[in-house]
Parts: sequence; C-alpha cells; structure tokens
Amino acid sequence: MSKTRQIRYLIFLRDVLYIAISGFGGPQIHLTMFINKFVKQRGYLTEAELMELQSLCQILPGPTSTQTISAIGFKLGKAPLAIITLFVWILPSAILMTLAAIGIAYIDKKPLIEITQFIKPMGVAFILYAAFAIGKKVITTRTSVLLMILATAAALLFQSPYVTPVWILLGGLVASMKYTEQEKLPKNPIIIHWRNFIIWAGIFIASAIIGKITQNLPVRLFENFYRNGSLAFGGGHILKPLLYNEFVEFKHYLTPDEFLSGIAIQELVPGPTFSIAAFVGSLSMRNWGISGQILGTVVSSIGIFLPGTLMIFFVIRFWQQLKQYRGIRASLEGINAASTGLTIAAGVRLFQPMADNILPFATVIITFCILVFTRIPAYLIIIGGLILGTLINFS
Repeated sequence: MSKTRQIRYLIFLRDVLYIAISGFGGPQIHLTMFINKFVKQRGYLTEAELMELQSLCQILPGPTSTQTISAIGFKLGKAPLAIITLFVWILPSAILMTLAAIGIAYIDKKPLIEITQFIKPMGVAFILYAAFAIGKKVITTRTSVLLMILATAAALLFQSPYVTPVWILLGGLVASMKYTEQEKLPKNPIIIHWRNFIIWAGIFIASAIIGKITQNLPVRLFENFYRNGSLAFGGGHILKPLLYNEFVEFKHYLTPDEFLSGIAIQELVPGPTFSIAAFVGSLSMRNWGISGQILGTVVSSIGIFLPGTLMIFFVIRFWQQLKQYRGIRASLEGINAASTGLTIAAGVRLFQPMADNILPFATVIITFCILVFTRIPAYLIIIGGLILGTLINFS
C-alpha cells in the first residue's frame, strides 16, 4: 500500500471518529454529516453515490448509518478498511452505553429513579414519535394501512420475539404481489458472489445450535442479537421493539423501567442508534459482575452490528442488478408498513402502565407534542427532563 493511500485512509478514519463522537440525532443527522464531510470536504464520492448507498442500506436489515459509513469504507479500501471503519464508528457509543448500564446495575437506584422520573415516559414518547414519523413517510396506500394495523394487533396480542420477523417478512411478501404497479426495467443476468451471505447464514445457524446445546449465556446473547440484527428492517426505531419483546417481555433480563432508561440515555449518546444493544447486553449479564457486563457489551455489539455489515458487503456488489425486479421494489411498502405497526405496538405496551398516573401520562403527551411541533433536539429534551427531575427531587 502506498504512503499516500495510507494517509488517505487515516484521514478517513479520523473523520469517522469525529462523526462518531459528535453525531447526535440519529440517521438523519448522520447523513447530513456524511454529505458535509465525505462529499463536500473530502470528495470521496458524489452526493448521488452517497444517496444511492443510503437508499440501499435503508431497505436492508441492520443499522442504516452504520451500513452506509461501512459501505463508504468498503468503496475506498475494500473489506479491511470497512471493518476498521465499523470498529471506530461503534466504539465510542458502545463504551458510553456500557458505562450507563454498569451505573444502573450498581448505584443506589432510589435517587436515580426520582431524578429520572421524567425520562422513562419520554422514552415512550420517542417510540411513539418514531412510529408517527415513519408512518407519515411510508403509510400512503390502503395496503400499507391494513398491514400496519394487522402488525400492530399481532404484536399486541402475541408477545413473542418471533412476531416481529414474521410480520416484517409477511408484509414484504404481501406487498410484493403489487409488483405490476412498478415500472418495468431492462433485465440483465445477475452475477452474485455468495461468500458474505454464506458467512452470514453460517454464523446464524452455528450460533443458534451452539447456544441451544451449551445454554451458555454469552453465546445465547450473541445469537439473540445476531438474529435481531438480521431482521431489524427499518433501523434503530424497529430495533427497540424487537429488543423489548425479546429481553423485557419474553426473557425478563431487563425491567420495562430499565429498558426505557436505556432508550432515553441512548438519545444523549452520539453515534449509531443500535448502541442500545450494548446497554441491553450489558444489563443482561449483570449477575456476572462488571467483567460480565463488559463481556455482554462485546457479544451484543458484535452480534447486532455484524449481520448488517455482512449483508451490505453481500448486496452492494449486485444491487444495481437486483433493482430491475419489480417484486423487490414493491416489497418495501409492506416491510415499512409492518415496521411502523410493530413500533406503534411497542409504544402502546410501554404506555399502558402509565395511563393511570397523571404525571407520566402528561410527560408522554407533552414530549410527543414537542417532538412533532418543534425542532428541539431529542438530547436537549432529555437534559431538560433530568434537570426537572433533579429540581423536584432536591427542592
């Protein structure tokens, strides 16, 4: 490798780290920073190329911003640079979420609960707002409305971690039947390199088998997060109900309050929204002590980010050819509709225990309205909630 290329890669990784520690606000803010840094300042790719990568990542399971920035690394330096990019991108947020999880596990919870009394209902408002924001963009037909309603009802009636992937896949299948509404494109033979898909599938199957045989908690956690990362169509907004179903309602590794605290804390943390997995994984292994919590962070972070990375490496090579099929393009309507319904269901389930208490109820409504009608960043809303809780607690 030439020295010029090495310097170019180091500059790129420095830019990745800068965005990782300053990119508050989720994928929309990240995309703006990618355009400013990688397109306008560095010229690594054109804005059209970046938007194409972003669009591709949005229809794949996994974290959109993470896949996009990894794809940029892949475009610049193939798999080695993309892997280093992934590590640099997720490390700051994973560390911060792990520290938060350790703090929740070991500090005196009574004053913490009082200070953060507004944070948990704010977390519910963030989930409901995510459903509202997604729905405004993707619920545009009678089919999408019906699929959204059915997915919401299914998730409310059947509390199982398998409801989410089943309905996402079912939604995509139903919508793909409307392929005749899509424009016909010229068809050319598709050349597929299967290596990354085989690796993805091999890890999926092997982790499930080994976890079942050994019943080892770190292995099972890896499998749980790898499975959720493989089926999280719709980015961080759909990942939250996935993790809630699995780790709160089904396995009871976290309480609803702890999970909501994690959602709120994640809004204060820069970088990928999928870093909530580090928080959940760390608390899932609290009985193993601090070293166990760190191990929980490692296996959950690898598990949640690896499948999306393998998937983008697999698909990016033949994406242009895949788009020629109308059924593929049509299926996105159903996937997005099901994701919206599942997000609504998660918000409703979390909101139900608060409906009889006026303060949490009012906090959810007021926070939701602030998110809808103002441009106040989420992290400022959370900081305001912490300040208000502190003032009330010590007044």
